[in-house]
Amino acid sequence: MDPLIITVAGDSTVAYPGNKAMPPVEDTEAVGQQYIDAVLAGATITHLHGVRYLEKGIQADGKQVSRIDFDGWTRLKKKIETVGTSPVIQYGVAAARIPDKVRMMADDPDMMSYAFNPHDEFFQPDPAYPANEMYALHPRNELAEFSQAALDHGVKPEVECFYTGAYWNLEFIRKLGLLKNPVWATLFLGWKGGTWTPATHEALTFMVQHLPEQVNWNLSVMDPMHWRLIPHAISLGGHIRVGWEDYPFHPDGTPAQSNAELVDIVVGMAKAMGRPVATVEQTREIVGLD
Repeated sequence: MDPLIITVAGDSTVAYPGNKAMPPVEDTEAVGQQYIDAVLAGATITHLHGVRYLEKGIQADGKQVSRIDFDGWTRLKKKIETVGTSPVIQYGVAAARIPDKVRMMADDPDMMSYAFNPHDEFFQPDPAYPANEMYALHPRNELAEFSQAALDHGVKPEVECFYTGAYWNLEFIRKLGLLKNPVWATLFLGWKGGTWTPATHEALTFMVQHLPEQVNWNLSVMDPMHWRLIPHAISLGGHIRVGWEDYPFHPDGTPAQSNAELVDIVVGMAKAMGRPVATVEQTREIVGLD
């Protein structure tokens, strides 16, 4: 079993807008420090959401996604790179439009996320805040366009999988020669909306049993089952994503004051289960980064 890779996803502005510990996205110094502290705690992949603003409704192209402030992403990346340990930089916002994704590749991130199934997400953990919703189709010609651009720019795709249909698309794009092995995929459980898969042990087992070959997988859980499923994923040989975006609470339900606190919990779980936590060098080898 490979050493455990921990990804930190530290921006809760869309998923948990009531998180009072989250700095404004424009404050890239403070947001970047959250990532740095998480890296020092044991995370080796940083899943970034730079400065961006969710659209208020479905646009003429049928999408409701984020508008990108490109300079804000660059500033955040540069801040995180000051940590000195060379963590893997993964640009998130998997629903962003293709021209924006390609333009962000000029920043030379190690990885970039893209959903290999439609986006249909509903975020309202606190009824005191209006729901944040996201919609976007990702047809196969779009997936091919993204994957070709990633190959051309030397960026490793992170294949986001909300249900097993994403696996079929993954294989379709891989057969076109547009995904290098090993593929890196993240499985999303408990994310509400039309692409929801339940956050249960049975669902995780099903998702893992049907993974294509030569795919290394990572787990994201947006549900109170978060801390129950993480040990299951560790025991199955998967890798773990934590942070304010996914679930900003301790196992006892109290809010985490930093992303590093959440990383610490996973490090402790891994040690208790006898699985070492990956170094940056091991992470790059497992993920398949040049």
